[in-house]
Amino acid sequence: MMDKFAALNAFVAVIDHGGFAPAARRLGVAPSSLTRQLNTLEGTLGTLLLNRSTRSVTLTDVGQRYLEDARRILDDLDNADRAVSEAGGPPGGLLRLSIPVAFGRLHVGPALPVFLRRYPDMRLDISLTDAVVNLVEERIDIGIRLGALAPSSLIARKLAPHRRVICASPDYIAEHGAPATPQQLAAHNCLLFDYLSGDSSWTLTRDGARERVAVSGNLKASGSELLREAAIGGAGLILMPKWLVGADIAQGRLVPVLEGWSVSPGPEEGAIWAVYLPSRRGSRKVNCLLDFLSDHFGSPPYWD
Repeated sequence: MMDKFAALNAFVAVIDHGGFAPAARRLGVAPSSLTRQLNTLEGTLGTLLLNRSTRSVTLTDVGQRYLEDARRILDDLDNADRAVSEAGGPPGGLLRLSIPVAFGRLHVGPALPVFLRRYPDMRLDISLTDAVVNLVEERIDIGIRLGALAPSSLIARKLAPHRRVICASPDYIAEHGAPATPQQLAAHNCLLFDYLSGDSSWTLTRDGARERVAVSGNLKASGSELLREAAIGGAGLILMPKWLVGADIAQGRLVPVLEGWSVSPGPEEGAIWAVYLPSRRGSRKVNCLLDFLSDHFGSPPYWD
């Protein structure tokens, strides 16, 4: 007899992960097992859900409609399981998280041993990625997002502020001086984060005044930690969040400049957010982890 829920899970996984092989790796099964499940499901339904080729797997028109119902059924099952498992006793079960790479390494990873000792029935599956993942498609319970949030139906909880600072090493400042005004940034070697927008300007505000400065330098990178290391080595000025460089400033490896100017977004945009689906609202294990992280970061956060 076909396990209908397993077949639905296999169907959704094949679409979400772009094929049988990657879905099988994600689920920890053989690709042939998924193929059998999908063949059986299609045979039971009497229609094709997937167009298969040697290079790709795509949905048929019927498969597209069926996918929406399959996701809803799997979510309903997850919600029912969660309601029963969380009815009493300490929080337990699996949580899947997506966390930006550097922030996860510096500020989430070190705290997890304490969390797991405190809640031994909890299990965490964490994906470190700087991509903004689709929580539904990736079956993610909590996504950690930095800065501004795009409009969506997701529930957002602020965990900490996301303040930014311009800084350089003492050696760089001793050799080149510190900018006294935002416009003087244009004369400095500014190490640039490779934003997808391609924008290479920094915006500063003070007492209602707003200065947008086109900056340039001899190093651009998509990794914030690489730029931080280059700045510590004296390569130039960087604009980075306090959670990344706060310890360096406290220990004198980096020195902030233009401190009278704000380089943070607005109060609601400049935040570290946890986002989750409305169906996870009220989940004890979700709230348990978010309460823990919020307490761990502190108010103000320890990196400030």
